[in-house]
Amino acid sequence: MNSTVEHIKCLIIGSGPAGYTAAIYAARADMQPVMYQGLQPGGQLTTTNEVENFPGYANGISGPAMMVELEEQAKRFDTDVRTGFINKVDFSGDIHKCWADDGKEIHAETVIISTGASAKYIGLESEQKYLQLGGGVSACAVCDGFFYRGQDVVIVGAGDSACEEAHYLSKLCKKVTMLVRKDDFRASKIMAQRVRKTENIEILFNTETLEVLGDGQVVTGAKVINSATKEEKVISCTGFFVAIGHKPNTDVFKDFIYLDEVGYIKYEEPGTSKTNVAGVFVAGDAADKTYRQAVTAAGTGCMAALDAERYLAAKH
Repeated sequence: MNSTVEHIKCLIIGSGPAGYTAAIYAARADMQPVMYQGLQPGGQLTTTNEVENFPGYANGISGPAMMVELEEQAKRFDTDVRTGFINKVDFSGDIHKCWADDGKEIHAETVIISTGASAKYIGLESEQKYLQLGGGVSACAVCDGFFYRGQDVVIVGAGDSACEEAHYLSKLCKKVTMLVRKDDFRASKIMAQRVRKTENIEILFNTETLEVLGDGQVVTGAKVINSATKEEKVISCTGFFVAIGHKPNTDVFKDFIYLDEVGYIKYEEPGTSKTNVAGVFVAGDAADKTYRQAVTAAGTGCMAALDAERYLAAKH
């Protein structure tokens, strides 16, 4: 046996409300959990300014502050929280083998996956250029809308989150132009109605982005095309927001764990956190494409830890 291999009861891959809650429950159950926080410690909530809908915070709390508190609570019960990420797994046997980015090999009796999901982008070269420069492209209106107060912005998307972000931006910005690829919203009627009723939101249906325009440092506009009329035009803006969905961070598991067509992990049994691999459980947005809320992620983190504890109890 390789002496450099670390043997543990419970490995938590990823952080955020799901991972930290799983850690709190696993640690209190004496499972001595080890957590690898992933590429974005704290998950998507670290890019959220104000969290007002999580129970227990009467006056709201910033996303990063909330994640710091959750991490501290997990550590209070002796969770081994580590920076870094898991970049390879082998779930073919009874012991779940995982490798960290620093080369460390870990053999875990149970694994809780809480790797979350990442924002999708259109994929234009110009979009990525200004995203990397930090010069006006964003996938989080709540995080970055503040920087565009009194300015004109564009938002791309047609679902509930796009409508929610457009409405949020309308309170800060002079004008919001919403680009919808098809001839109608995918959003619920109430959300679509809200943006339609907002005076400073202009909705352009059948419209796609050809290029994000800029001066080499910051965004100055967007070149768009109407797919029905083939008419092209330039919209002046200083901010270009993308709200077209998320991709679950599950690629590393695809050879062993059942995923749906988008990449979300499938539950083996509805109402549990079990995956198709015994001893491997999932929590949060890596499996949840419906709710995607901090409080539901935390709930599934609790479920995963309890399911892992029962799995270990049945084995020993």
